[in-house]
Amino acid sequence: MPELPEVETVRAGLADHSLGRPVQAVRVLDARSLRRHLPGPAHFEAALTGRALRGAYRRGKYLWLTLSEPDGALADEALVVHLGMSGQLLVRDEPGSELDNDSGDETEARAAFDEQPRHLRVALELGPAGATSAAGATGSMASTSRESTGQRLLFVDQRIFGGMFLSPLVPDVPAAVAANKAAVGEVAPGEVPERFLVPEAVKHIARDPLDEFFDPAAVRRKFLRTSSGIKKVLLDQSVISGVGNIYADEALWRARLHYAKPARTLSAAQTRDLLAAVTQVLRESLAAGGTSFDALYVNVLGESGYFERSLNAYGRAGEPCHRCAEAGRTSLIVREPFQNRSSYRCPHCQRAPRSR
Repeated sequence: MPELPEVETVRAGLADHSLGRPVQAVRVLDARSLRRHLPGPAHFEAALTGRALRGAYRRGKYLWLTLSEPDGALADEALVVHLGMSGQLLVRDEPGSELDNDSGDETEARAAFDEQPRHLRVALELGPAGATSAAGATGSMASTSRESTGQRLLFVDQRIFGGMFLSPLVPDVPAAVAANKAAVGEVAPGEVPERFLVPEAVKHIARDPLDEFFDPAAVRRKFLRTSSGIKKVLLDQSVISGVGNIYADEALWRARLHYAKPARTLSAAQTRDLLAAVTQVLRESLAAGGTSFDALYVNVLGESGYFERSLNAYGRAGEPCHRCAEAGRTSLIVREPFQNRSSYRCPHCQRAPRSR
């Protein structure tokens, strides 16, 4: 399942390629991908058409696009996208006038643009970026020639565990801002900046370690309130978001912690080291474009990430632990069952809790 680095890679791609474009038409090819949009496909199509893509945001594994009304005002709802197990958001730029009409370039480009990917569920027909784009959008307006042509934004999902839906925007001002400890003066009375608005359906999701307002002390307090194994807690999106099976195993390997160690038994130093490991793993994976074990995860241009080449634990059962090998020891990574999934660890570096 795509985790934070993969979703952030997609969000950044949308910010670079699609913001400021008006939605000219919507095609719903499979209503199952709109099962969380309770009013149905017809409402979904009508609600998006005529609005423009304004900003691209993410929290944990959820991403959303804020919308502009035709007059440029911020719409009161956002387009939420969850990639599920196999979801992809792909952009297809309409061929521009720079192509040589006397060669086969235009024909090939048009064929590529019109090609319908297998498992296409929803398609947004976008117009050129222009006056309908709103102020305050995430990222800057591009100035390349592609901005003067149309574009298609395609939601492709083989397993249909993901989906798209509209959700009302609600305030979610960080505690530090609300207490005037940060961003003083940014929140005027009765006004909430766009970056402090989240879809109502996403508000319960905790902030992730790459969020500027992530609060390690609050996470530590949640650890101390539960005897659940630390990996189970890391996967709880109401405690810390964006971490899935792959990056939990990688962070636990770096922090030398067994996945079943009760969260409340972690010392303050262990908690600090673990959160630092989680942050480091996520940043490194993001720099590599995410982790792609198969063709299901790609960025908006259809390109795979390559962080799987840097994994130390996940997927390496039977292979030597890198840390032990550097220390002159022989220890092989083991794979163990974990909540209908698998956990990977080094039996020397990550010893099981004594209580077990």
